[in-house]
Amino acid sequence: MPGAQVITPSAHTPDAPDPSEALTVDPALVKRAVKAAALGNAMEWFDFGVYSYIAVTLGKVFFPSGNPTAQLLSTFGAFAAAFLVRPLGGLVFGPLGDRVGRQKVLAVTMIMMAAGTFAIGLIPSYASIGVAAPLLLLVARLVQGFSTGGEYAGASTFIAEYAPDKKRGFLGSWLEFGTLAGYIAGAGLVTVMTALLSSDDLLSWGWRIPFLIAGPMGAVGLYLRLRLEETPAFAAEAEKAKSDRPKVPLREMITGQWRTLLLCVGLVLVFNVTDYMLLSYMPSYLTSELKYDETHGLLVVLGVMALMMVVQPFAGALSDRIGRRPVIAAGCVGFLALSVPALLLIRQGSLFAIALGMGALGLFLVCFTSAMPAALPALFPTRVRYGSLSVGFNVSVSLFGGTTPLVVTALIGATGNVMMPAYYMMAAAVIGGVAVWFMTESAGRPLPGSPPQH
Repeated sequence: MPGAQVITPSAHTPDAPDPSEALTVDPALVKRAVKAAALGNAMEWFDFGVYSYIAVTLGKVFFPSGNPTAQLLSTFGAFAAAFLVRPLGGLVFGPLGDRVGRQKVLAVTMIMMAAGTFAIGLIPSYASIGVAAPLLLLVARLVQGFSTGGEYAGASTFIAEYAPDKKRGFLGSWLEFGTLAGYIAGAGLVTVMTALLSSDDLLSWGWRIPFLIAGPMGAVGLYLRLRLEETPAFAAEAEKAKSDRPKVPLREMITGQWRTLLLCVGLVLVFNVTDYMLLSYMPSYLTSELKYDETHGLLVVLGVMALMMVVQPFAGALSDRIGRRPVIAAGCVGFLALSVPALLLIRQGSLFAIALGMGALGLFLVCFTSAMPAALPALFPTRVRYGSLSVGFNVSVSLFGGTTPLVVTALIGATGNVMMPAYYMMAAAVIGGVAVWFMTESAGRPLPGSPPQH
């Protein structure tokens, strides 16, 4: 690529990084890499945001029933089903990313995400084609889930391997900035549609608009990703593989890294349970459990996400200065101590109380969204980073993160205890705290298996 000058190490850099063989990456190339990765993440979460915020309408379109709770559970069931195939996507795309390159795999995941989301907007309603409608919705969600199995691990790896060691937290934080931007775009569009369209129009055709937008978004993201070069760390590793490195078997990516994988699962658990609880589940909680006005509830969540976007890069830079562990630990302590008070505030029902409770949870969530994109890739060496991170990340998200709306809705229905969201976040915070205790600080240090980078 013209103008993208990368100085790479010699072909025989050992696993223990040699400071004399430091990598220097063109800052302009780093910015392009961050933008391309963040846009893909925004695309993914635009879809998830839309799906979550319009869940009540989707329930009526695809799962007709006289019971609104059953409709919501069915809709979130299809939402959760996509997470069941994420580990399979991770098992395919992760090792592939370590073998053929991060950039190529990320281009494929972008195409699949866009196609799956676009397809949802074309599916006829249950009233038109009967049971085939929810089945087609499920197929589209499974395509999305399979593709996203390689998306986050690849995007975070891509940014981490381009970023200078001392700025990895700041640059990595822009990946989750893309997540928030996607959520805001999706939620904002749903909010405008809810305010401008009648219930009948929203139910008959309006709900399709956000999903159809995925086509052009995916084309732009694919263009950006195809223009990128491979990461310097992977290029160096590929050069070694030509001479003295055998290909890494899948077994080594899992059994050879099992302790680190357990650590990864714990970190991802607290990250994603709290993320999905706040950004995906709470809008439906406000509407279905608190009978709160749908439009006002969405506006509150939009405001919280806007606040998080403002704080996100600063928190990422803070993790570069004081370390990933203190920042992530602060988030765990915050959720453990304040989940119950925050939910009690939210349950008071006034706009101010809801905004205050949601805002507090949002700021604690920033501790994870800002530091994790840099912390997670640093758990694994370059030669297995994409594959091992894909496995650990997607197993954790599938079991605990994506199922959060479904599990919490079911728990509230079974127990009648409307404080379940707080207890669920507290349990996740305990597990995350244990993981932080055992993790090694990575801020300012080279990625394992790579030389220093500046």
